[in-house]
Amino acid sequence: MLKYEPREIELKWQSYWEDNDVFSSFADGKKKFYCLEMFPYPSGRIHMGHVRNYAIGDVIARYKRMNGFNVLHPMGWDAFGLPAENAAITNGVHPAKWTYENIEYMKTQIKRMGFSYDWSRELATCSPEYYRWNQWFFLKMYEKGLAYRKASFVNWCPSCATVLANEQVIDNRCWRCDCEVVQKELEQWFFRITAYADELLDGCDELAAGWPEHVLAMQRNWIGRSEGVEMDFPLADGDGAIRIYTTRPDTLWGATFVCLAPTHPLAGRLAGDSEGLDSIRSKYGVMEEKHGLFTGRYAVNPMNGERIPIYIANFVLMEYGTGAIMSVPAHDQRDFEFARQYGLPVRVVIVPRGGRLEEPLQQAYEGEGVLVNSGRFTGMDSREAKKEISRYIEEKGLGRMVVNYRLRDWGISRQRYWGTPIPIVYCESCGVVPVPEDDLPVVLPEDVNLTAGGVSPLQSSEAFVRTECPACGAAARRETDTMDTFVDSSWYFLRYCSGKDESPLDREKISYWMPVDQYIGGVEHAVLHLLYSRFFTRVLRDSGIVTVDEPFTNLLTQGMVCKETLKCPEHGWLFPDEVSDGRCTKCGRQVARGRVEKMSKSKKNVVDPDYLIERYGADTSRLFILFAAPPDKDLEWSDKGIEGAHRFLGRIWALVNRNADRLRAARGLGTGPGADNRRSPAAKLYRKTHQTIKKVTTDIDRRLQFNTAIAAMMELFNEVSAFVPETDDDWAVLRFSIMNMLLMLSPFTPHLAEELWEVIGEKRSILQQQWPRWDEKAAMEDEIELVIQVNGKVRAKTTAPAGLDDRTIKEMALGEPKIKKFIDGRTVRKVIVVKGRLVNIVVA
Repeated sequence: MLKYEPREIELKWQSYWEDNDVFSSFADGKKKFYCLEMFPYPSGRIHMGHVRNYAIGDVIARYKRMNGFNVLHPMGWDAFGLPAENAAITNGVHPAKWTYENIEYMKTQIKRMGFSYDWSRELATCSPEYYRWNQWFFLKMYEKGLAYRKASFVNWCPSCATVLANEQVIDNRCWRCDCEVVQKELEQWFFRITAYADELLDGCDELAAGWPEHVLAMQRNWIGRSEGVEMDFPLADGDGAIRIYTTRPDTLWGATFVCLAPTHPLAGRLAGDSEGLDSIRSKYGVMEEKHGLFTGRYAVNPMNGERIPIYIANFVLMEYGTGAIMSVPAHDQRDFEFARQYGLPVRVVIVPRGGRLEEPLQQAYEGEGVLVNSGRFTGMDSREAKKEISRYIEEKGLGRMVVNYRLRDWGISRQRYWGTPIPIVYCESCGVVPVPEDDLPVVLPEDVNLTAGGVSPLQSSEAFVRTECPACGAAARRETDTMDTFVDSSWYFLRYCSGKDESPLDREKISYWMPVDQYIGGVEHAVLHLLYSRFFTRVLRDSGIVTVDEPFTNLLTQGMVCKETLKCPEHGWLFPDEVSDGRCTKCGRQVARGRVEKMSKSKKNVVDPDYLIERYGADTSRLFILFAAPPDKDLEWSDKGIEGAHRFLGRIWALVNRNADRLRAARGLGTGPGADNRRSPAAKLYRKTHQTIKKVTTDIDRRLQFNTAIAAMMELFNEVSAFVPETDDDWAVLRFSIMNMLLMLSPFTPHLAEELWEVIGEKRSILQQQWPRWDEKAAMEDEIELVIQVNGKVRAKTTAPAGLDDRTIKEMALGEPKIKKFIDGRTVRKVIVVKGRLVNIVVA
């Protein structure tokens, strides 16, 4: 029994928790705590990023449970998506079969880690029982005018053969496959998220207490509220005008050309050169490179009557403002780079206050200053000029002041099979007809051709496409696009509030559990998923389904799990077992130890959770991944680190089992040493235990710093293992310390804590125990070590009774014999006391 063998112990307690339905939750009116980690895509196997995410959430959920909260801690599957289709094409297996098999395997892996999930609430978004509500929400938004259809240029990924939302395009590449994105005109369905732009922006301020500031900054930047003016630049040939939007009316006299987005409605008519326009469109939105096409046409600047050329430019976005800008190269760096590339003039209209600009400019001057070359506004401060020129434009009828947003409506149409069918029918007589609620769900058919590129695979199913018009009964066809899978994850946290067999829209249960008190996931979802969830919550609030504005009160974005990479010049990336003595086992060449990078299958620097569980156990894996770094920082994997975690648990196991009989016998002997001897070893251990309870509680509850909490428990264990009990009172103190150590360890290493709790004679599960409380008086030290400095250099250390006032501490420091030689004959200018730590004597 002295050797720690985790497998049998962990399986025993996992069975106990499942058989006794320990983690099921009910809306019973008690104070609640809703803890949620972002649910996974069922890709086949969990990885260490999953383990870290779920281990963080499990500590919080177990801790809150032991503090008397009614905890909801559910798990499910973000099960729709392109990988299932790709796997189906590659392996000849239906996406549903591939998905559900993966779910079963990953569920087994997750259960083996001992996470405290309420599996009775498990959901999979690919289930018709779930996605029928996606369709129901769509119909409700359609009724309110929040879902609409229009032709638009969209981001098209040729590799994935589908549309991407703006948020899914990173540096003009697909967020999933990294393929270059092109523009394509399609009829698309949109959710009108812009109707909530102001509220989503204002809500960021309300989240400041519980969300990381960098996440809120990303959301604010994406919403991108700006104030400016819209005004028309007439075409020089008199054939219409171009409406531009600018946030810098103070630079209007510096405009030397006009730029249109490649997808602007006038682009085709003005450019004429369809081939050149297509080339610019293929580079649309690539900010690193400036590409332009001169249209051969000119516009007139209404402020000074100047004719300026019109260009189509890839860096101008149709999604922002009007899709047309007046370009001022002297005062906008993008315009400056474009002007230099195409030989366009640069005119300075703002100079620094009290200074000048050296011309020709080497870069744009984008700061504030004083207007020059600006007609009647010359000499005016640029900040004041913005307001005055905006008013002048309105007074003269040249334009109007407006508020614009970078945020665009959410395009949800996807040309995929494995997603939620959009509940719309097209009838030649009635037009666009929503599917009646009673006919939901519109179920995905199975007779589809998944290899039909460029169109939705659903078009290949005649049985699905052909239907009757719900309005007139005539022959009609169904919408064959499916919804963006971010729709699935925009409300799943609400579905968990009700049981599987209950309505997902139970207002009473949603009102009880929402909002989520602690949400945990990767920062890569800072714009996409989190913004859409906030939007959905507000729409459902306005529909009377939820009573909160924000879905997540507190957000923790955990860091990545990283590991060193190994690369052979001939064979590329290698697994560690393919390297021996620093050389590739395949060819014998020297292996380069690469950078520490995020674990990736392609770079072969992954660690298999199954291997860790088999070799070390779930508790060791959990403990290491929580101890190795603060939860919001990247974690560098260390084989030595996990070995160390395993040894630590083995030492606890051996100590408790070695002393099990005496610990059980001490059960009724009390808990603390006598007050008359606070310097005894037992008193010191008792005091250290209370100090540790305070430290661990604070680190979990207020700071979510699990690594420092574990370090404190390791310190306590060192004290416990060094303590030699001699009397019954000593054994009582040792039992008290071990009991509290096990209680504090239980959220981190639950199986070990349960087993050792039983070993020391406790009958009820440790999960049913209250989290330990510390006694402030008991935790107080009788003595402190006082460090004494002279002019910042340590000159002496001494002990002092705890709780002395600053005056007494100063007198002690000045009277310390080792200090006198440094201050005798010199003027003491100041004595600084840092209570409980040090004294710094400043002398001339």
